[in-house]
Amino acid sequence: MNIVFDLDGTLIDSAPDIQAVAEVILGKLGKPPLTLEETRDFIGEGAKILVSRMMAARGIEDTPQSHARIYGDFVAEYEFAVERAVFYPGVIDALARLKASGHKLGLCTNKPELPARAVLKHMKLEPVFDAFVAGGMLESRKPDPEMALKCVEDLGGGPTLYVGDSGTDSETAANANLPFALYTEGYRKSPVFEIPHRWAFDHFDLLAEIVTEAQTEQTAAQ
Repeated sequence: MNIVFDLDGTLIDSAPDIQAVAEVILGKLGKPPLTLEETRDFIGEGAKILVSRMMAARGIEDTPQSHARIYGDFVAEYEFAVERAVFYPGVIDALARLKASGHKLGLCTNKPELPARAVLKHMKLEPVFDAFVAGGMLESRKPDPEMALKCVEDLGGGPTLYVGDSGTDSETAANANLPFALYTEGYRKSPVFEIPHRWAFDHFDLLAEIVTEAQTEQTAAQ
């Protein structure tokens, strides 16, 4: 079975790195830094949206020219911001067990490609994933299903479970017609009951059982 994961807020907490990048950018503009809570609230729909939210929060006029300049500076800093990201509890063991059980693992993230590859390398996740689709590699971004469907295609097709932490991930899974497991301890902006999901879990020790259930359901449906 294929398991496709979101990255930020699902496998890793990268908000401290993003907060540090935002502090550099805002400092150059004479603006106060983002709080960690603000940073987590702004994550989820790609770096361009995050930059727009950051600009609005600090009263910076968001014109095409100003956004392009600040976004360019942000991404340039973002590529090297990998030192503060941490795994959520149980992630490393869960990925290792799934891999050892013969499952194919994919990564589908709105995080821009260069920062995404940099953090994967830093956290030694590159060999774990059999498919990788990040922001900017396709014209669309989640919740458009194109990224998730490309990831499934690169995994060879077949039964797939999508795992994410947010309403954006839930929409992505629904748009791609994939069953969705919601990790509840990430960056979601709504209560769990408001985010459509087939399964919800608060620790990665529970994921193997969910994968087994998903595999059984999809086999029975064929």
